Amino acid sequence: MEEFDELRAKVNTLQEVRILLSAIIDSTQDAISVVDENGLGLLINPAYTRMTGLTANDVIGKPPTVDIAEGESMHMQVLKTRLPVKGVLMKVGPKRKEVIVNVAPIIVSGQLRGSVGVLHDISEIHKLSEELESAKRLIRHLEAKYTFRDIIGESEAIMAAIEQARRAAVTPATVLLRGESGTGKELFAHAIHRSSERQKGQFIRVNCSALAEGLLESELFGYVEGAFTGAKRGGKAGLFEEANGGTIFLDEIGEISLNLQAKLLRVLQEREIVKVGDNRALNIDVRVITATNANLEAELRAGRFREDLYYRLNVIPVIIPPLRQRCEDIPLLIQHLIGSFNQDYGRCVERISNEALQILMGYHWPGNVRELENIIGRAIINMRIGETVVELHHLPILANPNANPELAFVNPQQPSLTREDEGFEGLYKQWERSILLATLQKNGGNKTKSAQDLKMSIRNFYYKLKRHALV
Repeated sequence: MEEFDELRAKVNTLQEVRILLSAIIDSTQDAISVVDENGLGLLINPAYTRMTGLTANDVIGKPPTVDIAEGESMHMQVLKTRLPVKGVLMKVGPKRKEVIVNVAPIIVSGQLRGSVGVLHDISEIHKLSEELESAKRLIRHLEAKYTFRDIIGESEAIMAAIEQARRAAVTPATVLLRGESGTGKELFAHAIHRSSERQKGQFIRVNCSALAEGLLESELFGYVEGAFTGAKRGGKAGLFEEANGGTIFLDEIGEISLNLQAKLLRVLQEREIVKVGDNRALNIDVRVITATNANLEAELRAGRFREDLYYRLNVIPVIIPPLRQRCEDIPLLIQHLIGSFNQDYGRCVERISNEALQILMGYHWPGNVRELENIIGRAIINMRIGETVVELHHLPILANPNANPELAFVNPQQPSLTREDEGFEGLYKQWERSILLATLQKNGGNKTKSAQDLKMSIRNFYYKLKRHALV
């Protein structure tokens, strides 16, 4: 009797599990088709019926080809190979519904017991892709919003770059913006477009390093219907075509492949494009601005960049200086950033303290203006509501992971031994000042802790701070 009760409990449990699994399969929005080891239909769910128009009577116990309008049975392929398949395009049901199919084998205790397929309506995927494309196009087509007035700085280095860019803007020539990451190359591209005769045309930005080669080619030049699997009906216009009459900004131009370089060279030479999958040329009228932080000359020597394209791009080079070469602009940039973050964060910060400013003035800024923006933003977030001055302890730790932390604030542009008015004494003072600043910053401005770290008395520490005008 006890064995009977145990068996009955197990049967009830199995029945509950079966009911639960059936409820899960029936409630999912994905169309599911299951066949046995012989390929005969075993199970479908309501989503499958809604998608294909086929009922259980049409499928259960029937061969796996019964629902296929165009294509081969992926169930049979999986049963033969015991390997899953993904992303197969097919047409199913009497209405020839376009779907993408994923099929996987069902293996129980090492034995093949069938396969399960999940069907996705490709029309939904097309709809989502179109919505994504629409959003991407909206972002790309936002008008260039920066002008030369938005470039902050009065140093000789930045003013020379602005003057060169202004001269380039009034010509139709191709411009090559060169500078380290974070120096503001896109800002210059906006400003050049806004100051050109094409300012009322489209300004389209493309990050060449963000897309794979095949995708970048179809994005830039467009494609015709049937050019590749998944191509949209009627084809698609490329970004060069959309920018006709305006400006296209190709960022990270040094990252494109040699094959794509050849096609870009044709655009610059012939002022025409050829869509992917087509052999007809389409004339375009586009101003090209490119940017890179790569050493194109080294890439050219290594054979990774075409010489003819290099000379086509390098018609008007604009060299944007790194922040460490225009340290005198840091106070202006900080004041501008404080105003911007006040608006974004709802703060009332007025200024930065002299101690904190000295730390930032002595830093080497490998991330340039973008890093300065990050540092000031984080400092303001660290401030309490009501505080109006950015102090030393508000700043996050600044350190070059490739350098000795004690020397992280030595300015690479400081005078060297080659200068006649400098000598050992002058260089020693610079080094000592950098050590003091670095230690203070590491300890959040705590002078007692800084003096302890440097193994000197607090009196001697204060003396050195006064000597270097740090208090």
